[in-house]
This record gives sequence, C-alpha cells and structure tokens, in this order.
Amino acid sequence: MVTIRHLRIFIEVVMSGSMSAAAAKLFISQPTVSQAIRELEEHYGILLFERLNRRLYITEAGKKLFSSAQTVVRQFDALEEKMFSLGKKEKIKIGSTITVGESILSDIIKRFTAKEPQIEVYSYMNNTQVIESKLVNAEIDIGIVEGEVKSPDLISMPEVEDYLVLICSAHHPFARRKFIKLPELARENFAMREKGSGTRELFEKYMHDNGIEIKIAFEGNSPEAIKKEVINNNYLAVISICLVEAEVKNSLIHIIECADGAWDRYFSIVHHKDKALTKGMKSLIEVVKDYKNITSRIKTDAASKLVK
Repeated sequence: MVTIRHLRIFIEVVMSGSMSAAAAKLFISQPTVSQAIRELEEHYGILLFERLNRRLYITEAGKKLFSSAQTVVRQFDALEEKMFSLGKKEKIKIGSTITVGESILSDIIKRFTAKEPQIEVYSYMNNTQVIESKLVNAEIDIGIVEGEVKSPDLISMPEVEDYLVLICSAHHPFARRKFIKLPELARENFAMREKGSGTRELFEKYMHDNGIEIKIAFEGNSPEAIKKEVINNNYLAVISICLVEAEVKNSLIHIIECADGAWDRYFSIVHHKDKALTKGMKSLIEVVKDYKNITSRIKTDAASKLVK
C-alpha cells in the first residue's frame, strides 16, 4: 500500500539526487529510503530510477510520478493544515515582490488587518522569481507580484495598475529635453535590478526586441540604492512610477515615459491552482481588488517621452 510517506521519500530522492542525501535530509536510514522506493516500484510495477555507475537517473515513469506526487503531497498538507487549524487562529503568509513591498504592501496589510484583526499575518519580500518558487513549493500562501508568472501551476490575477518609467537625475541632459530617442539609451550607464526581477525582465525584453544593448554600471535589489545611483552618478534606471513620487516632488529625479505604452503593467495576485482558498486569503484578495489605481496621484505632466 502506497502512503504519503512513500511519496515524501520519493520526492526527496528526486530532489536530492541520491538515496543517501535524501536519508540525511529526512533523518532516516538509507535502507529505509531504498525500501520505500522498492515498495513504490513493486506497487506500480514500474522502474522509477535507472541505477548506473552508482548514480540514480529518474525514468520517464518516475518523472510522471514525481509531478503527480508533488500535487498529492501539497493537497494533503493543505488538508492537514485546514483540519488542524479548525478552532484556531488563522495565519496567512503573504509574499510580495520588492517593488510591491516598497510601494503598497504595508498599506494593503494595514487595510487587511483592520478588516480581519483575528488573522495573523506574515509577509516576505523578494523578486518575482523567488516569490514564484515559494508559491509553487507551498512556502507562502499568496503572492502580490509585478512580474510575469511562468509556472502553469500558479493562477495570476492582474488587479492594480502600474507602469515603468525611465528615470534620470534632474541634472542629466535628458531632463531638459521633451523627447529622447531610443537609440540614445545605448550610450548611457544603467542602474539595474537583479536578475529574477519582473521590472528588469520587462525592460530587458523591450530593449532586446528593439535591438538596443543595455550598458549596466550598477546592479542591485534595492530601489533606494538604484535611485541614489541615478541621483549621484547620473545613471539611468527603469523603475515603477510608484517608487519615485517623493523624488519627483522634490525635483531630484526626472521622469521619461515610454511613448508607446509598452511598459504598462499590473500588480497581480498569485496563488497555487491547487491551494484551497481560506477565508483570510479570500479577504486579502478583496482588499487588493479594492485598492484603487495608485499611479494616478503622481504628477507626470513634465515628463519627457521616449520615442523610437
């Protein structure tokens, strides 16, 4: 008889690459791991791993079981969590991208806790790629991201309008011009977000599609650090309009908008397709849906236009 324990051991063997590593990770003996894999193979009448030169290679049948086993274990864990939480205080784990975390997450959590004071909130911030991974692996319950979600196991609902702008120092020559030609950007130094950032991915794709190479002079995951490089070192950067309100107001940063609207995007609510939506998750989704367009309050009348 196959149990959840068999599936957990099998998943760990696949992820670890060896039975000894899986045994160490699960704090059980290697013979126990070997027996569990053997019982799975006997139960289904298939070979899950090829054993060549003392190394394991997963078979096609093993790959199919791995995909299904992950879903079954995830659903079982959700069931356990739901049943054990009956009568207990609900907790919700929210993941946000850095742009969302720096701009609207705090206000969303404030609104949510005012609406649901009995629910405990944990929030985590990183780039789109990391948040997507944590959602797939059930390490967080729900995400709010600005990047494109690639996993077919995740449901993404675009809700809050946002758009990217090119920024420069108020002392940069671009700040005195009404129009900037796209090819001119090839000569400029850029402060860029780290790889895995949704902001970076959108801008890189735009530049690649238009045959323009980006000259990166600074790379980091902090919007504040990026803005300092723009102000102090005359670099250019692409950033959410939500993150430059204060600097625009204080005439430290000048905005250059993409004339063709190619940088328009949304902050999206994301959750696993197999995740059972709790009362708290449903309530949080409603809070985000009710969050009005935050970009409209930022005045960009003096912005330059980037044209091809």
